[in-house]
Amino acid sequence: MNLGSKGKKRMVLPTRPDPPSVEQIMEDINRAYPKDPVFSLLQESSEGDVRDDVTRSGFRSGSSSSDVEVRYLQSRRFLELNERLQEARADLVRRRDELRVVGESLEQSVAEVKDRAI
Repeated sequence: MNLGSKGKKRMVLPTRPDPPSVEQIMEDINRAYPKDPVFSLLQESSEGDVRDDVTRSGFRSGSSSSDVEVRYLQSRRFLELNERLQEARADLVRRRDELRVVGESLEQSVAEVKDRAI
């Protein structure tokens, strides 16, 4: 039996979305939470809104590369924990569904035993 590519179906991938426009990017930046870790490393503007400095991409003079590294590691840890949390949630949903099925089966068995006893 030939396992060549003739027998395989080609998966059609969705088209790649267009990149966001500058206006869309600026809108996202302006809607960002002021305490966002990304912006906390940026230099504060004279107006006090850190988000304005995104276009300047300057870092606060007091921040060192070790501060940036700490924030990076914290962000990675957060992402890892978030992924584990999502996996745990999916596992709990699966277990809940299994318990529901077992509970329904138990209720049916109890009803059958009651019917036999009568």
